Amino acid sequence: MRRIHLKEDIKPVTEFRANTASLIAQIRETKRALVLTQRGRSAAVVVDVGEYQRMVEELELLRDIHTAEKQLAEGLGIEHEQARQQVVTALGE
Repeated sequence: MRRIHLKEDIKPVTEFRANTASLIAQIRETKRALVLTQRGRSAAVVVDVGEYQRMVEELELLRDIHTAEKQLAEGLGIEHEQARQQVVTALGE
């Protein structure tokens, strides 16, 4: 997701209600999030669906990496050949 532009990507909820279609088009075109404010404070973020999916996948990958690093630090890792054999066995080859 691209970095937001403070002058373009922060809008009050009332403006979002009045211009929903054009603001959603802006989000899709720019791939930048839109921060909605209510009573002068941030209230919600609207993100393009594709960008949201990419962020979720990236977060899942980072969590997996973190888990793997923690397991390695705890001595729970296995040798490459042993891992390969487990995969080959699981695939039935």
